[in-house]
Amino acid sequence: MIRQGSSPDPAPSASASAPVPRAPLPRAGLSRRAFILSIIASGTAASFAATLGARPARARTFDDRLMTLSVNGRRRHVDVAPEETLAQTLRTKLGLTGTKIGCDRGECGACTVLVDDVAVYSCSTLTRRMAGKSITTIEGLTGPDGSLHKVQKAFIAELAPQCGFCTPGQIMAAVALLKANPTPTADQVRAALAGNLCRCGAYDNYLAAVLRAAKDA
Repeated sequence: MIRQGSSPDPAPSASASAPVPRAPLPRAGLSRRAFILSIIASGTAASFAATLGARPARARTFDDRLMTLSVNGRRRHVDVAPEETLAQTLRTKLGLTGTKIGCDRGECGACTVLVDDVAVYSCSTLTRRMAGKSITTIEGLTGPDGSLHKVQKAFIAELAPQCGFCTPGQIMAAVALLKANPTPTADQVRAALAGNLCRCGAYDNYLAAVLRAAKDA
């Protein structure tokens, strides 16, 4: 009953009547921390067991890396890493340092060699792809008696080399051209040597040397 002059009791608020949620209690005898640690431990054990059960990858042996290259008419046995470039193999494994490494990214042409009589950048060629191919470097142009190739003679006669760093690559590109086209025009020579940079700017001398070599064929 409500008395006169008095207000009714306020209705209970929702917060007062709603039960406060509580986190579930851990199992009897097992604290929350112990429960989490047990989950982590079981996951680690499962992962370790899977690792032990996995078949280990076979390590690459020396026999896997050994290959035979045909370089300057000789068969050479060499240990080659999967990512090794032909320029690295020639210089560091076979001692053929006439092949120069300039940019080391296939732009300057200083590392040019012949692969089956085609000029290639050896710094951008994997040695592993050279099985069964014939490789010729600047050293391979010299005769058994020390005589020079006609292109080498023409380069000397026309004073083509300046500092000389790019000269081996220029010579190899010229030799590849003359093998494919013994009587090239000046424009064809320019196109064939376009991938070989000369920081000394002796392009006219190189052009004249290749044309001279063509006439001496």
